[in-house]
Amino acid sequence: MDRSSVYLSIGSNNGDRRARIGRAVAALSMLPGVTCARTSDYYKSEAWGFESENEFLNIAMVLHYEREVEWSVDEAEGLLDLIQGIERSISRVPHRNADGSYRDREIDIDIIAIDDQAISTPRLTVPHPLASQRPFVTVPLSQLKQNVRGLTS
Repeated sequence: MDRSSVYLSIGSNNGDRRARIGRAVAALSMLPGVTCARTSDYYKSEAWGFESENEFLNIAMVLHYEREVEWSVDEAEGLLDLIQGIERSISRVPHRNADGSYRDREIDIDIIAIDDQAISTPRLTVPHPLASQRPFVTVPLSQLKQNVRGLTS
């Protein structure tokens, strides 16, 4: 059996940012099949892709699974469904305006990578196509990969 890793980016720039991120981390740590979950330190950043007076608070998170097979597209999209359910349980406020542009958000959870899988569907692209352009993803992810602190083991 091999250890599989799912890398996430979690952010908030509206309301009690730390509390919302904490709720997301707790819920993600309890997903079926997760054997270990770890987070980076918090990273503060300006809004990316839109104007906002509210500073973002971000972390990277890795979820470990013990698996015998690689992730299928259906499993990856099932994980996306679970993650979006966690987002909705924390905040009902949409991530985008009616025209599709970015807006302030109470919680945002993005799948950045699933092992070394390449998945491209209308709903999910991993590795995340914009991750390398976003310091609020790359800096916490780099810190997570170098020096992590365990949440559960």
